[in-house]
Amino acid sequence: MRIFYPKYYIENPLTMIAQTPAPPYYAVIFTSIRTIFDDEGYNKMGQLMIETAAIQPGFLGVESARNEVGITVSYWDSLAAIRQWRLHADHLVAQRLGREKWYRCYKLRICLVEHDAEMGE
Repeated sequence: MRIFYPKYYIENPLTMIAQTPAPPYYAVIFTSIRTIFDDEGYNKMGQLMIETAAIQPGFLGVESARNEVGITVSYWDSLAAIRQWRLHADHLVAQRLGREKWYRCYKLRICLVEHDAEMGE
């Protein structure tokens, strides 16, 4: 399993927790089960998506974990920013490849974060 540690969204890479602003903001929760095909292409696209999302207007951060089930949560300042990301050309390619090659199944949820709390460093 490859783990990404983008410098732009975590202060301490050991925490792997996005540093989001005070609510409200939005969370896009992508839950998936992978196929066994093309790990290298999948990992490269995953890194590209994180890097590309990070420079989009309204992007706040991302958290991701994968075992049998993968969960990626990206954080955005508005529904408009989420819509723009959904329609980004590189993201459309990743979506198509995900449906064709990389995912057995997935579910996408969009939530308004009204409260958050934290503990730790």
